[in-house]
Amino acid sequence: MLNYKAIEIFTSEAARYRGKPVADAVMQYILGLKIAARCIVTRGIAGCFENGEVATGRLEILSLNLPICIYIVIPAVETEGVLDNLNTMINDGIIAMHDLNVLSHRARNAFFPRQLMVRDVMTPEPKSVRETTSLSNTTRQLLSSVFTGLPVLDGQNRPIGVITQGDMIRKGGLPLRLGLLAESDRNLRNAVLKRIKSKQAAEVMTSPAVLIPENRPLSEAVDLMLAKGVKRLPVVDKSGALTGILSRLDIFRTVMKKAPDWNAFSAQKIQVGQLKHVGDILRRDAHAVPPETTLDEVIRIIDENDIQRVSVVDADGRLLGLISDRDLLHFFKQEQAGIWHMLAKIKSFFTPDDPWMGDLKLCLSETNAAAVMTTELVTVREEMVLEEAIGLMLARGLKRLPVVDGTGRFKGMISRASLLRTGFGKPD
Repeated sequence: MLNYKAIEIFTSEAARYRGKPVADAVMQYILGLKIAARCIVTRGIAGCFENGEVATGRLEILSLNLPICIYIVIPAVETEGVLDNLNTMINDGIIAMHDLNVLSHRARNAFFPRQLMVRDVMTPEPKSVRETTSLSNTTRQLLSSVFTGLPVLDGQNRPIGVITQGDMIRKGGLPLRLGLLAESDRNLRNAVLKRIKSKQAAEVMTSPAVLIPENRPLSEAVDLMLAKGVKRLPVVDKSGALTGILSRLDIFRTVMKKAPDWNAFSAQKIQVGQLKHVGDILRRDAHAVPPETTLDEVIRIIDENDIQRVSVVDADGRLLGLISDRDLLHFFKQEQAGIWHMLAKIKSFFTPDDPWMGDLKLCLSETNAAAVMTTELVTVREEMVLEEAIGLMLARGLKRLPVVDGTGRFKGMISRASLLRTGFGKPD
């Protein structure tokens, strides 16, 4: 048996708390606690009150203020604090409580409530560009944004395409991803912007844009993102005009606002269905190298596999650090142009004829991974629930997390993409 309490509140339709119907206020309060509690509100068809009022649902007798019963089932350990707040909320009614012997409690993890609509979650009034916006100005907008893509609008503010970092690299001549461009030397950055300014957004964008109406369920938007393999969706109103943008980040933030503490549920012996863990989305083929690997080999692995980082592990497989293209850029700060050439997606963009280029190549072949790797790592374990991992990534501003076992051995990586794909859709 599980030790629970049942709280019953007998009130009326007319009862209010801070201007809201008290039943709505109580439901929102219980929901906001994120604890293992269920709340049911029922409306009676007739009743009488202490003050002599009679309420009825009969059509021939006009009557308002029907009776309301709010029934809350809650683990006994949570009761005291909940009751204290309910007492302040109910200024017209009766609060009762009794013991409840619960045989079992099963909950279903849905990641986010089914009633949520796209407009509830989207980022409103997002940045955008016009068809004729130059690629250099588009790049400037993206460099000052948390996103790596923008909707492209026509003269009626309707999205006709989306321009992403990938579009700019593949079709626009951008030699490096935006994160590296933002941290580069100003002269090099200006040189890139000057070179790509002749192209317009319409020449580079992916079109037509994959859109979602603002009045559609959030779950439908997630399904669309998974089906189309996109990171963000422009959101439109009934006329087709842009009203917002829905990104993976918006979805993950919503998960964290709504998700309860599943570990606390387990401690209360509550069985949670559909609960997923880091191990369920782990990518185990992440690239790893020993600490003595030279940097020219690290760059080759980054380039050939189109990745942004490699893991450094010792002979026993324990994670020592990570090396990203950003770490390489910082390490060789004095030779940024040379490192740009090494990391460039478009090899013809830079000419490797600088006199010190040979010295840089020699340095790369003589410097090992241990000298460059970042050792202050945020790691997770396979048994961590996905909501915890999402919260950690949001709090630290991370797009990926390395996964280790209890002895520190490297098991793989998780990413925002894998969280969306496996957490909300079907496994690979």
